Amino acid sequence: MEGMEEPKARAEKILRILKEEYKDAKVALRFSNPLELLIATILSAQCTDERVNAVTKSLFQKYRRPEDYLNVSLEELEHDIKPTGFYKNKARNIQRACRVLVEKFGSQVPKKMEELLSLPGVGRKTANIVLSNAYGIHEGIAVDTHVRRLAFRLGLTKERSPDKIEEDLMALFPKEDWLKVTDVLIFHGRRVCSAKKPACDICIVSRFCPSAFSFPHLKKAL
Repeated sequence: MEGMEEPKARAEKILRILKEEYKDAKVALRFSNPLELLIATILSAQCTDERVNAVTKSLFQKYRRPEDYLNVSLEELEHDIKPTGFYKNKARNIQRACRVLVEKFGSQVPKKMEELLSLPGVGRKTANIVLSNAYGIHEGIAVDTHVRRLAFRLGLTKERSPDKIEEDLMALFPKEDWLKVTDVLIFHGRRVCSAKKPACDICIVSRFCPSAFSFPHLKKAL
């Protein structure tokens, strides 16, 4: 395996290759303003982006402001988002978050990490996605299931918790690349490095990946 070098140098090589491979990498959730991205990201927990996009296509026509989410019953909102799963908890969090937006932030999605984290149902992953994609503000790296899996397999972290993984990734990559780190790792995770059966034989960064050596077919190829 190549890459028996400083972790930062190896990480930068991996990122450079993945950025070249996935030039089209970007957040898959569809949105036209920060509120829509916030709601879509909350709905994306334990749900595919494709299903979220299918739900929000009509949802965002019905609900355009934080007040709109508060002017319907909880049961009606639950019905509208039911296909995304865990809809009772999501609906409750959306209404609570929108109440805070109205009462504390003038119905605007805030641009500061600590203020976003004060919203019910919003953790660092959601906050990072909103800040980076809606406002172009990079305060951290969004760690979803794909980023978590690939960061560990690629030897970019030994941690298991998203917050610790984020800290390790932030130390390895320059701030201007933090959004791209999330995007390309997600794309690579979906297309090549899947959870159950990673396609190591066609992986363009396998020579830098310590986990690749656990697959016999790849040992021979390398």
